[in-house]
Amino acid sequence: MLNRVCILLLIVALFGDNFSRFFVYAGFELNRKYIAENLCVNRDKPWMHCNGKCYFMKKIKQAEEREKNNERQSQKNLFQLAFYSKPATIKFHTHLLQVIPVPNNRVALPQIYDPVFRPPQLG
Repeated sequence: MLNRVCILLLIVALFGDNFSRFFVYAGFELNRKYIAENLCVNRDKPWMHCNGKCYFMKKIKQAEEREKNNERQSQKNLFQLAFYSKPATIKFHTHLLQVIPVPNNRVALPQIYDPVFRPPQLG
């Protein structure tokens, strides 16, 4: 039961980061009336028919900036990991590198020289 809860939380966290624009849009659609009446910059100008779209666009830009910052941070972390981490040491185990003698049981082939291609004989 605890494993399932942990898995679900990890999935939600993963999707939350990747689909942040979707969550902003869903929050806007669910609270459209409240946003239009209280948070909209143009709420005093009803002839503009903004209905909270200005607030929505501001939130979308903020989500995009967060994504860009997260991407830059992850690239920075990868760069630091690649250039500032200790190089891996390679250990050779001598018992794996021993030479194993192989018996030489070759079959002797006949040493007959009979070429297939012969030059033409002039007559």
